[in-house]
Amino acid sequence: MSKLNIGDKAPEINSVDQNGNQITLDQYKGKKVVLYFYPKDMTSGCTAQSCNLSDNYTLLQKNGYDVIGVSCDSIKRHQKFIEKHSLPFNLISDEDQKVVNDYGVWQLKKFMGREYMGIVRTTFLIDENGMIEDIIEKVNTKDHTSQIL
Repeated sequence: MSKLNIGDKAPEINSVDQNGNQITLDQYKGKKVVLYFYPKDMTSGCTAQSCNLSDNYTLLQKNGYDVIGVSCDSIKRHQKFIEKHSLPFNLISDEDQKVVNDYGVWQLKKFMGREYMGIVRTTFLIDENGMIEDIIEKVNTKDHTSQIL
């Protein structure tokens, strides 16, 4: 997949949430969506980001946004993450890495001299018509809502 840009049509999503329910982008037609990709449930940065969005969920909704998180974690792990932090939004379980590949966030990463494939933390703001209106690549995990609004 080539790099997505502002103004592109957001790639379709056909995946499952933390309850095993089907999630598609079409279900959000007519709504603005914060689609945030994060590396792993229960890690410090991902917890900070998810909790910031959760703490400001009402404000995001007042601004017309619904929130969907995406990682390659299992449904069971997502359920534990949601329960532990009382997250009010859906998390997509992308174990087959289709969504992360479609959005171009599954990339080569480096940490402590080691190279590996993983999710590059990225947020896509999608408008009511399914078009990408913004892409946040330098995510501030502790104040992500401010970046969105």
